[in-house]
Amino acid sequence: MINTADFSKRLQKVIEYYGESASSFAEKIGAQRSSISHILSGRNKPSLDFVLKILASFPEVELYWLLNGKGEFPKIDIPTLKSKAPTQESSIKISNIIESNKKDTNRTIERIVIFYSDGSFKNFEN
Repeated sequence: MINTADFSKRLQKVIEYYGESASSFAEKIGAQRSSISHILSGRNKPSLDFVLKILASFPEVELYWLLNGKGEFPKIDIPTLKSKAPTQESSIKISNIIESNKKDTNRTIERIVIFYSDGSFKNFEN
């Protein structure tokens, strides 16, 4: 059986990890905002559908960690990037990417991921 209070803490950790508000998190997983609020407050227990929506939207969330705290979060370990000075060949400006994409009318940019030297990253989806 799921401990509702502990589940709420883990859900809050996931929301904070992605820098989301409860409202934006609900939108991303396709759930009602009130569902998030009720689960975070401990009023309701999460449904299987709710848990599956989280796992589908955020693959870094491990099922057993979310349900009972066993395992790790995030599931996908982002290796720490070694800091090295960018060379002219490896340094690509975003404006160059956008400009080259304008020439290719058959494809559009779907996602850009920026990795930082501290091992963190930001994901931007179109």
